[in-house]
Order: sequence, then structure tokens, then C-alpha cells
Amino acid sequence: MQLIKEIINNVNSILWEKNILVAMLIGMALYASYRTKFMQIRLFGQIIKTLKGENTNGEGMSSLEAFYLGTACRVGAGNIAGVVAAISIGGPGALFWMWIVALLGASTSFVESVLAVIYREKSKDGSYKGGTPWIIKNRLKKKWLGVAYSISSLLCYIGVIQVMSNSVTESIVGAYKLNSNIIGAVLSGLVALTIFGKGKKDRIVAALNKIVPVMAITYLGVVLYILITNVTGIPEVFMRIFSAAFGLNQFAGGALGGVIMQGVRRGLFSNEAGSGNGNYAAALADVDDPVKQGMVQSLSVFVDTLIICSATAFVILLADGVAVEGLSGMVLFQEALKNHIGWIGAPFTVVILFFFSFSTILGVTFYGRNALHFISENSNVNVLYQIVVIIMVYIGAVEQNLVVWSLADFGLGLMTVLNLVAISPLVGEAVTYLEKYEEKINIKI
Repeated sequence: MQLIKEIINNVNSILWEKNILVAMLIGMALYASYRTKFMQIRLFGQIIKTLKGENTNGEGMSSLEAFYLGTACRVGAGNIAGVVAAISIGGPGALFWMWIVALLGASTSFVESVLAVIYREKSKDGSYKGGTPWIIKNRLKKKWLGVAYSISSLLCYIGVIQVMSNSVTESIVGAYKLNSNIIGAVLSGLVALTIFGKGKKDRIVAALNKIVPVMAITYLGVVLYILITNVTGIPEVFMRIFSAAFGLNQFAGGALGGVIMQGVRRGLFSNEAGSGNGNYAAALADVDDPVKQGMVQSLSVFVDTLIICSATAFVILLADGVAVEGLSGMVLFQEALKNHIGWIGAPFTVVILFFFSFSTILGVTFYGRNALHFISENSNVNVLYQIVVIIMVYIGAVEQNLVVWSLADFGLGLMTVLNLVAISPLVGEAVTYLEKYEEKINIKI
């Protein structure tokens, strides 16, 4: 066991602390943006249209449902805690670099999602199965590498489930001092009901169809109120963001590098472009063109970082400096909310963290089922996995298991490396599909 811990810690140190993953992801994002001629900006109007352009017969997954699924996994407690950490450590300038990462990373998400649709497989019941493991198997002809990616996925998801569960417990215990065992039992029960419930559509997909719009509208509604009531302070906030981003005031030299790195890392780890996570959702959509689903997943990156992360940042940066001075972490966010909307800020923090975390738990559970399906199509194995998920939800709620959390970083790191190795030589194929799609829509225009 000690040897395994040392291996995990050493790999994590190389990939995360030495910023190897950051360099790989930024390099891929720049390359994909260049090859696609910055499609995420050029075709933004077309991307928005794509969301409402696909209908299914009620059995398959629509583009909108795939968008909800991808967004659910990207948008989680990290959109609050991660942004708070970035601003606490790197200052307001970190937000600017998160924006840049999202703008570039959307092209990576586009490329990997297009490839996921191209190389997916159709099941006997007419549904699709696919993702990075299928890209590796069907295009690169290396199934063993696809299995390695799937195992890495499962390691990551088990850890993420515990992290999200613990985030819910911490917020509730911090606000209301409730027993964590009770919270864990309730949360794991809700997950079990969702996973094993019966319905025409997959219960997880059906739940996310309801949860994602509600949580986004609720959170953004409160933020919009904060923006309106603090409209005169918005120009100053933008000045603080841009001046800090380029080291014009108190940041200079090595400190500027820290600001950039905080923004880059938090942006990359929040929107997940390049990890291959979104490929599981992209491959399942019942669409007639891979490019359309690539566009949907690139939009999910925008929503995650440019909208949700920015919303969190503005809540903090528009708060009274005296009220939040010296604070960090979730306490900073909660006090900033209380400064804007009064006592209701504390319960609202609990509610929104629950929605964000619960949707992420469901999303990665769905992804994990697909990863496991690549390894084994035995239905009993999948049931066992879902039981393990429920147990992990409870365990994560009642205690912080740092070893498991390190395992999540380990799994995500390996996923990202394997995904980038798989898709980087195939960017040209995605570009070819994009060029054909642009020719087609130009004829119609």
C-alpha cells in the first residue's frame, strides 16, 4: 500500500506540480485553435443554433441533453471553490487568464468531441457508445490503451464523487452544524434513487435535464441581481482584473507569473477540455453530423468558465472590501454573498453547492458506466459499480480521505495525457469534417 501511495504521489508531482499537464493542454489548445482557424469564435452564432437544431424520437440523447450532461460534469463545486482559490492566491487577474484558457480550450473540446462521434459504435438497441477509449480502439487499433484510459477514468470519478460529497457536507455542517452521517445517508439515498429509478430515458440523463437548467438559472439570477445593484462598481472591477492580469499595479516580475499560472491551471481543471471527459457525452448524442456535437461541447466550456466561473468571481470582487478582508476559501464566498443579499447568503451557498455537487456526482457516475462498459459489457459489473458509487458518496460525506483524493488527481492526470496523445495526431480529421460542414451551411446561406 505504501508503494502505491508513493507511485501516486510521484506521478502527481510530475504532472501537476511541475505543470507538465498545463504545458500539454495549452499547447493542444493553441494547436487546435490554429488548425480550426479559431472556429470557437468564428462560428459562435452557429454553435448557439446547433443546440436547438436536433430532435430525437424520444429514445436517443439529443444535443441539448448531451450539453446538459457535459455541463453537469464541468460545472461543480470547483466553479466556486476553485475560483475563490484562484482569486485568493493570484488576485483578480487570475480570472482574465481563465477566460483566455476557455477561449482556447473550446477548440480542444471541439476536436476531441468530433472524433468521439466519428469513432463511436452503435449498440443493438440503436443507442451509441463511445468516447476516448473507442477512439483509441477503432482509430489507433490499441484496445489495451483504451482500457488504460477507462481505468484512469474510473479512478478519477471515484475520487471526484467523494470530493463533491464532502463539499456538500462541509457547507451544510458549516452553516447548520448537522450530523455528517445523516447528511451522507440522505445524499447517498438521493443518488441511489436517481441511479436505480425506472423510466423511459436513462434516469441520470433525465435528472440532469432538470437539475442543470435550474441550478444555472438560480445561480445566475442571483448574480444578475448583484450586478444590477452594483452596476457602478463593474467598470472598476474590470480595471482591477485587467491591470492585475498584466502586472500593472502591485503584481510584477515573478508575481505576474503566479497570477497567470493560477488562472491557467484553474481554467484548465475547471472546463476539462483536453481530458476527454466530455467525449463520453458527445459520443452518445443522436446527431447527424459530428461537427454539430463538437460545437455543443465547445459551448459547454464557455458556459463553465466564461459564465459560471465569472459569476463567482464578480460576487467576490464586487463585495465590500472591509467585509471580506483577510478571508479565503468558502468563507470568503459565503461572506461576499451575505454582503450582497444579507442573511440568505449562507443558506443560498448551501443550496447552490448541493446542486453543483449533486449534478457532478450524477454526471461522472454516468461517465463511469460508459468507461466500465468499454472494459466489460457484463450488466452485473455495472450494477456493482453503481453500488460502489453510492458507498463512496456516503464515505466522502463523513470523512476526508486524502489518499482517494490524490487518486482522483492521479486518474485525471493519466486520462489527460492519454487523451492528448490519442487526439493530437487526429486533429486534421476533425478539421476535414469542419471544412465540409462549413461548405454545407454556406450553400444553404
